[in-house]
Amino acid sequence: MQSFLKILLIIAIIAFLLLYATLYLFLSVEGRQLTEKQLNILTKRETKIGSFSVRPPLDIKIDQLEIKDLLKVDSLYVSPSLFWLITGNIVFREIEFVRPQLILERGLNNKVASVSASEAPVKKNIVVLCSKNNKPISLGFRRIKVENGIINFIDHTVDSGSIKIKIDKIRANLVNLYKFPASFVTNLDINGSIPWQEGQEEGKIEAEGWINLFKKDMQVTLKIRDIDGVYLYPYYSVYVDLDKAGIEKAKLNFTSDIQGLNNKVTAECHLELADIVRKLVNPGESQGKAAKITDEVLDIFKATDQGKIVLDFTIHTKMDNPAFGLGNIKDAVENKLNQSRKNNGLSAEKVIALPGKLLAGVVDGAADLSKAVISGTFAVGNELKEALKASFRREK
Repeated sequence: MQSFLKILLIIAIIAFLLLYATLYLFLSVEGRQLTEKQLNILTKRETKIGSFSVRPPLDIKIDQLEIKDLLKVDSLYVSPSLFWLITGNIVFREIEFVRPQLILERGLNNKVASVSASEAPVKKNIVVLCSKNNKPISLGFRRIKVENGIINFIDHTVDSGSIKIKIDKIRANLVNLYKFPASFVTNLDINGSIPWQEGQEEGKIEAEGWINLFKKDMQVTLKIRDIDGVYLYPYYSVYVDLDKAGIEKAKLNFTSDIQGLNNKVTAECHLELADIVRKLVNPGESQGKAAKITDEVLDIFKATDQGKIVLDFTIHTKMDNPAFGLGNIKDAVENKLNQSRKNNGLSAEKVIALPGKLLAGVVDGAADLSKAVISGTFAVGNELKEALKASFRREK
């Protein structure tokens, strides 16, 4: 009996070695062409690989990978797990990207993430890896590392036409990222720089925490320092006229404590105006109404937060469908001013000086002001109504 088991063990070892040698030889000869073909199918884009090599036990090294108009990678190292491969699952012990450059576009001819309608993958063309029971094969990564990465995000949905945001010097480390029907905690540590404009101080972005994809739980801290508020002007131009407001430079800091439980995500956000530079008024010229309103708003914020200009607000969203808009910040500004009016006794005259479109500086007279209030842009209630009446009496 023992001899029979030994023979079976020897046969199993020989079979494994033959399978391993065949796979190793196949990847060494056909690996480059096979990888290019599969990436072409997956991305619907032309893919080129400079060099492809295999190292024992089955590690793959790819240099000069390029997916047209989407991704460039100087060097890619992939180390699959042979044990998990035998069990019918795909798990990588390590994947390391060296200087990856990713291009993401939004809203260009109804494109999303650089894929047009004609290029979008169709279900019948998508190759899905399946197991014997016709379920997608589980995919996992013990460690993903990114060194000196770059993301170029181009948004074509803004009113001005488009805006490009670049994040470079990205370093990322993700541990235990598994798409399994089981609970795994993924730890993440990501940081990078944001070169807003040449000659100006770069912004910094950091994210640290953990995510459970199976339970849809998370706890992540996000920090973005030295945000160039003027560079991002196309996003909020509908609310603010920087030229009329007399703002030349604005630097902000943002932090968010993100907590998720059972797919419900709550993000406690803190936005602070760290520095602001106003445009100089030429001798003999008077400051415009919008600039005066801006000064009034900044003074109210400073009085409320001991000389600081800060906004605290909460975002409620879903982990599998995250959503965030500038409306959250707009609402926080309005709530801040309303709170200041209630707590500090903001006078009727100051209410009149802060119309609904206060940041745009385009409200002229009580009629436009009342329209703004009725539309809900700035709800100040009966106090504003009485203030308007008092204003008419003074005019008479």
